[in-house]
Amino acid sequence: MLPPELVIFDCDGVLVDTEVIANTLMADSLREHGLDIGLEECMKLFVGATLAGVKVKAEQMGASLPDDWVAQIYEVEYAVLRKNCPLIDGVTDVLDALDAARIPYCVASNGRMDKMEITLGQHGLIPRFNGRIYSAQALNTAKPAPDVFWHAAGDVSHDRCVVIEDSPSGIRAAAAAGMRCFAYAPQGGDVKGATRFARMADLPALLGLGSGTTA
Repeated sequence: MLPPELVIFDCDGVLVDTEVIANTLMADSLREHGLDIGLEECMKLFVGATLAGVKVKAEQMGASLPDDWVAQIYEVEYAVLRKNCPLIDGVTDVLDALDAARIPYCVASNGRMDKMEITLGQHGLIPRFNGRIYSAQALNTAKPAPDVFWHAAGDVSHDRCVVIEDSPSGIRAAAAAGMRCFAYAPQGGDVKGATRFARMADLPALLGLGSGTTA
């Protein structure tokens, strides 16, 4: 493929390795509130969703959640993430390759801005995105709606944008936005509608930037 004019990254599970942390906390809380769910099922159901969306679906499944459950989860999750939020292996090399090719990139996430300030900030990535960090929640929308991707694209033609995602809702949002999608899925999973890759080291070649690395 021709190199894109803009690469749009999801945040959680693509740039930072937060999904297991967040879903472990959610599963523990949901079990405490009457929904017997394990980590694997929790991730299958809720990866890519907003916490408000998780609350609605969990209650439909039988959980009895307090009105402030979302705020409670955010408080616990943020405390854990401040202590340790691993970076996805190879991400900085991908950003270096994009910089070398002079291809702009940005973040478009369902997550809140304050969460991204915690997760991206502790790895020094916020300056690299130069203000191009977008939250669907700040736009009063959420994937699978395409709005955050359209907002991130600005004046770039949608068919010249590439989205890097890890969740079915994000993949559907990219399709609705008219953008090609690559799905980072080291363990496989539902990536229908996207091109799957298992290592960040493989992404530069997929983006048409060269052969990538073999490490």
